[in-house]
Amino acid sequence: MQAQNGVIRGKVFNKDTGTPIAYGSVFVDDGGLGSMTDEEGFFNIVDVPVGTHILSFSFLGFDSLGLEFTLKKGQVLNRTLYAVPSSIELEGVVVSGKKQVNKKKVLVSTIKLSQKQLKALPSSGGEADIAQYLPVLPGVIFSGDQGGQLYIRGGSPIQNMILLDGVPIYNPFHSIGFFSVFETETIQSVDVMTGGFNAEYGGRISAIVDIKTREGNRKRHSMTAGINPFVGKLLLEGPISKLKPDAKSGSISYMLTAKHSIIDQTSKQIYGHVPGGEIPFTFDDVYGKVSLIAASGSQFDFFGFNFKDRVAFNDLADYKWNTLGGGMNFSLLPKNSPTIITGRVGFSNYQTETSNSNDSAPRSSGINGFNFDLKFTNYGKKSEINYGLGVNGFKTTFDFENRFGIDIHQQQNTTEINSFLKYKYQLGRLIIEPGVRLNFYASLNSFSPEGRIGMKYNVADFLRLKLAGGIYSQNLTSTVNDKDIVNLFVGFLSGPEEIIFKPNSTEKATHHLQKALHAIGGVEIDLSDRIELNIEPYVKEFTQLINLNRNKQTVEESNFVTETGRATGLDLLLKYQSPSWYIWSTYSLGKVNRDDGEQVYSTNFDRRHNVNFLATYSFGHKKSWEASMRWNFGTGFPFTRTQGFYQLIDINKQGVDFDYLKENGELGIVYSSKRNDGRLPTYHRLDLSIKKNIKLLKYGSLDITAGVTNVYNRQNIFYFDRVQYKRVNQLPILPSVGMVLKL
Repeated sequence: MQAQNGVIRGKVFNKDTGTPIAYGSVFVDDGGLGSMTDEEGFFNIVDVPVGTHILSFSFLGFDSLGLEFTLKKGQVLNRTLYAVPSSIELEGVVVSGKKQVNKKKVLVSTIKLSQKQLKALPSSGGEADIAQYLPVLPGVIFSGDQGGQLYIRGGSPIQNMILLDGVPIYNPFHSIGFFSVFETETIQSVDVMTGGFNAEYGGRISAIVDIKTREGNRKRHSMTAGINPFVGKLLLEGPISKLKPDAKSGSISYMLTAKHSIIDQTSKQIYGHVPGGEIPFTFDDVYGKVSLIAASGSQFDFFGFNFKDRVAFNDLADYKWNTLGGGMNFSLLPKNSPTIITGRVGFSNYQTETSNSNDSAPRSSGINGFNFDLKFTNYGKKSEINYGLGVNGFKTTFDFENRFGIDIHQQQNTTEINSFLKYKYQLGRLIIEPGVRLNFYASLNSFSPEGRIGMKYNVADFLRLKLAGGIYSQNLTSTVNDKDIVNLFVGFLSGPEEIIFKPNSTEKATHHLQKALHAIGGVEIDLSDRIELNIEPYVKEFTQLINLNRNKQTVEESNFVTETGRATGLDLLLKYQSPSWYIWSTYSLGKVNRDDGEQVYSTNFDRRHNVNFLATYSFGHKKSWEASMRWNFGTGFPFTRTQGFYQLIDINKQGVDFDYLKENGELGIVYSSKRNDGRLPTYHRLDLSIKKNIKLLKYGSLDITAGVTNVYNRQNIFYFDRVQYKRVNQLPILPSVGMVLKL
């Protein structure tokens, strides 16, 4: 910042609702200096000359406004703007704010989602949910309707960081794959980073999903209630201290939401065609938030949550988990400093246990952790610098008995300390974003410096080239076993303190972390004002992966084994948007393998071809009707073939007097020597829905949604019971009607 100039910054809110306005244009005088608001409505304009100016705001759907201000030498001014919704409806105009963001930010392998986009998807059971939207993103694979797990560009679930307001959520999806723990009505924004993320994010080696919730209504008390055959929900929100644009006292708001599954009861009457006569899933989600915005623009958010899940498959598995957590986020705008300070303090406690009919010993796992992060941001005219530090601590507990009767137990405390630096600079058409992250894993006495890079070149107004890459590490490992019939139980363990070896070797590993290298390229093409095409090839090299040694036969064997891996692919995304149409189509070509030192094999989530097509059409008076469809096609997942069966007699369990000539032991399975050498049938499913919005009084509305999941009743395989030689399919055709009332 030049010594004779100053800074003007602040936030822009909707005057009627008190919600922040994202991607609006804020500029000084004739527009020579300006900024675009972010998802929080924040803007920052530097190098503003001393004197009296007009600060203006412009955004489609709102009346333009101007505010006079006087800036002194070296002064930093905070100003809050309140925009009034326009009474003039603009037909045929496409909002281009996000396109401007694409030109000014690197955003390699990053997809930004809004609440409106989440609601555009055909909703299973009449309930829009992020668990239904994530699988339509390029590079994302979801393993199924029941017990589904999220795999992103070759990374397993434990290698994906899911954040809720900055707090890690260790199991974000309920056992019935249609629903996550996140309430759609509370979501403000979702950033899905499928790889190549920069230095401000760490702790995982594959992907980041960063979910931020909105504040409660700052102008009036309101209620949202919904019911459908799957869930019932209620959301209450309103001001504790009302937002008053002319006041200098700021405002405080609250938001409380809860939802409860009812599908285990309604399925008995509505979905009698489902095998078994019922859908045995139950879950409860509660989330609350209190937000305080000071007159200066500084903000404090306090939040808490409790998520519960249980499923009981007859003769197969009884599984449940519970998550409890909360925290505080803050954003400080110091009065006389150009530096913006943001931070968070949070904790999360996840406990899970399961018992299987084919594994008499129950399994249990827990992770109890906290995180503290502090970040500083400084803006230049063509640059931005971010730096910060953080501390993460967690305790893991794990109890498991494998099929050889060997008990594996871990109880461990660990602390991670990190710092990062990221610098962004725009040099003409080139945007460069180098970064470095330093991680110290205290329990492992391991230091991991990690370079990151992101670049974008604006070749033309309609064409942009980009690339990103870096080094990534993590401490946590998972207990998931590819041979589980139903892969529900996901336990967590800290990185091993004991000696581990390189794959299928007696050579000691040089470190006890999971690590990966990312290299991603891409091109963005605006084919027209309404059509966008994004193409991204990628490679992820997993240089060390650590797994639980579930097949150890003696106590002396190591509890952990290592392997390496590689994921390569090409993702295509084509979008079309107009006032009436929203079309989203993706194609992903991918190949994922692992090398355990004995053989190179395809992972059980290696879906080579994956296609998604989503279309939403708004029509009728004031576009109060909305019709949506989604079709997904995926080639089959790999599996290990069965070569035969044998009689498994465990003398330790049966006793020395057991007469193996007259009595039968358990039936053991002989697997193919080549792991995952077979392929399941292809998966495809069509979902349709239609929604009618009915206005009620000034603020109220009623949404009535009718939908059909799996329209043509495709029999997609869930799992195959080898012992009983029985195929069990995913959920069949499920029609539904749901209502959401807002007052």
